[in-house]
Amino acid sequence: MIYHGANTRGMADHGWLKAKHTFSFANYHDPSRMGFGALRVINDDHIAHGRGFATHPHRDMEIVTITLQGSLRHEDSMGNSQVLQKGEIQSMSAGTGILHSEFNHGDEDLKLLQIWVLPKKIGVQPRYEQKAFNPSDRKQKLQTVVSADGEGLGINQDAWFFLADLERTSVEYKLHGKGQGVYVFVISGFANVNGKELFPRDGLGLEEDLHIQVFKQCELLVMEVPMLSS
Repeated sequence: MIYHGANTRGMADHGWLKAKHTFSFANYHDPSRMGFGALRVINDDHIAHGRGFATHPHRDMEIVTITLQGSLRHEDSMGNSQVLQKGEIQSMSAGTGILHSEFNHGDEDLKLLQIWVLPKKIGVQPRYEQKAFNPSDRKQKLQTVVSADGEGLGINQDAWFFLADLERTSVEYKLHGKGQGVYVFVISGFANVNGKELFPRDGLGLEEDLHIQVFKQCELLVMEVPMLSS
């Protein structure tokens, strides 16, 4: 069991960008926090109106972006020019290499989670997808939003991402097989996961099936990934 309290995350304040990093990223480096299995980055970003990330490259990385507030303008070297609204999710395989930019497209602060996952295969053809998922389909259960088996958005890894909006209930989750782990990130509210109390923006990584108990209300992001042998 690996626990990451919200207040132990790395922080960056660039004025227009306020970011918190669950794992080592950019100028935040902690050798004990280089990821969890294939899960390499969880960034919790707040981006001011009219600002964003200018065109920059990525290669051989799976990138999942979840908009929590506002809207995100995405443009890339594959010819995609899209706006992600609150609740929409983007999944991108950088593969052999892409260039992209990301900007706050709205009149309010943009809040998003960006997650990086190490790929199963390197040098693949770059790929881009986005989708709006019905929030009612995650009430009292786990809603698949990204998966290795064709449900939700695709990903070049043996990985599954779920969102859940739970209230006064319990949920079980079983790993897909040996060598897999699961990381639970609390978006809002409170939960008890395998006996560990979790609060907003806390994270918990385990290599076992999950028993999630929620006594009031909680929004969760659950990510199963391979643990990767060193």
